[in-house]
Amino acid sequence: MIESSYLEDSIDNIKKLMRVPGMKNFDTKNVGKLLKLSKIREYRDREEIIKEGDNDPWMYILLSGKIRISKQDHEIGIIDKKGEVFGEMRIIDNGARSASIVAVGKTVCLAVNTTAKNRLSTYTTEEDRLDFLLLLY
Repeated sequence: MIESSYLEDSIDNIKKLMRVPGMKNFDTKNVGKLLKLSKIREYRDREEIIKEGDNDPWMYILLSGKIRISKQDHEIGIIDKKGEVFGEMRIIDNGARSASIVAVGKTVCLAVNTTAKNRLSTYTTEEDRLDFLLLLY
């Protein structure tokens, strides 16, 4: 995996993210917040993104490529639509991953750290942070 550092909430980055399907409903303030919690991750073919049973803090937005979802080594689906969100149950239940996800070909995702809420603390209240996480869900 190739991973960027946390993204900046610059005008250019906000414009790019707002072109992603599903992000058009966010206002620019919330897109900026999302960027501060996010990194760009690029995966090789068959590289694991999420491992069933793990307890990691990331949710993802597919920017390009394709992913395969499997549970107990049985394929249960493929996602190839730009803007699709996966790994989002992490926001709700804090439980272990219920399925594995691997890249199919070169795949690029926006990875959002759902536990990095402290990165927003400089300009928002606790209630604003909770509202933002609810919006993500």
